[in-house]
Amino acid sequence: MKPPVAKTEQEWRETLTPEQYRITRERGTERAFTGQYWDCHDAGTYRCVACGAELFSSETKYDSGSGWPSFWKPLEPDNIGEQEDTGHGMRRIEVHCRRCGAHLGHVFPDGPAPTGLRYCINSASLKLDKK
Repeated sequence: MKPPVAKTEQEWRETLTPEQYRITRERGTERAFTGQYWDCHDAGTYRCVACGAELFSSETKYDSGSGWPSFWKPLEPDNIGEQEDTGHGMRRIEVHCRRCGAHLGHVFPDGPAPTGLRYCINSASLKLDKK
């Protein structure tokens, strides 16, 4: 993995759109079925919108019915960090970009084989590099 990205909050605000900032820096969530990639079927690599780290491949993306882009495994597991999230009266596992700390979404144990995982990710935290 590349060196960590450290920016001030002002630098993040200048780099990201208001929606990207709200989701990646303030741990927000976009509404289901509204994000750019929830129904995207293009081939390529999904990168962190904030720092460009490789996160997911279109080859592991699937339609979970949740309204968010869902993947059954990360492209680069070392680029994804996890932490417990007990907000909103729920107990979940938040996933974030290890390189820059951007909030990505959550991972759930109800995905397809072979991992059984569902990485439920906000479109606004991703940038697709199409093949």
